[in-house]
Amino acid sequence: METKPFAVVSAVPPYGHVICSEKWRNSSLVQSLKGGGVKILFENELGVADFNLPNKSSILYVSECDIIAGNSYKRKLVRYRNASSSFQELVLVEKTRLSEQYFQAVQTFVVFDLGLSLLPVSGQSEASQFISQIVHGEGRDNPFRRRSSCRLFDPLVLTLIQQVPGVGKVKALALLQNFSSIHQLCNATPTKLEAIVGQVGAQQIHSFFHKHTTAGT
Repeated sequence: METKPFAVVSAVPPYGHVICSEKWRNSSLVQSLKGGGVKILFENELGVADFNLPNKSSILYVSECDIIAGNSYKRKLVRYRNASSSFQELVLVEKTRLSEQYFQAVQTFVVFDLGLSLLPVSGQSEASQFISQIVHGEGRDNPFRRRSSCRLFDPLVLTLIQQVPGVGKVKALALLQNFSSIHQLCNATPTKLEAIVGQVGAQQIHSFFHKHTTAGT
């Protein structure tokens, strides 16, 4: 009986499908996914995750209401990070007019404290477009390739890197060719960074990532 939840949490949906937590059944996000040709499998036992995708990634959705309501979303994020799963974990966070003032703190907690990938979305419509892109893109590419998540999440990492002051799309793309994750980039030495983006860019990137750790000491 105890093995069932683990089996469901670890279930990978077929290509073209998404396993979705039952609580999303009547949401506009799910309706948009259906309209985009994504088949939905509803499940009560997904654990903390909201969605499981065919490329062995899972999604936790943090809404504007979650952020404004207080810090309870942080406990859910910690449980999500600590969940025993072979899935790549991704957090979608609503960045709206109301939640924007809290966004930097949320991003710091998700990316720097928990080491999870984060993608800001304007709402459920944009989230459904992103999920659809992964579902359909993975199916068109190679349905038997397992470890394609790095390429699928390049746009996500690209978005995050461009939030560093002074780093535009060109520099961000150059960094992506050398660092496959935010963790690698965060731990890169200024010397390594300098070889890619120059001395000024290296200093900006290094200080951006490490000001969060030095501020708390």
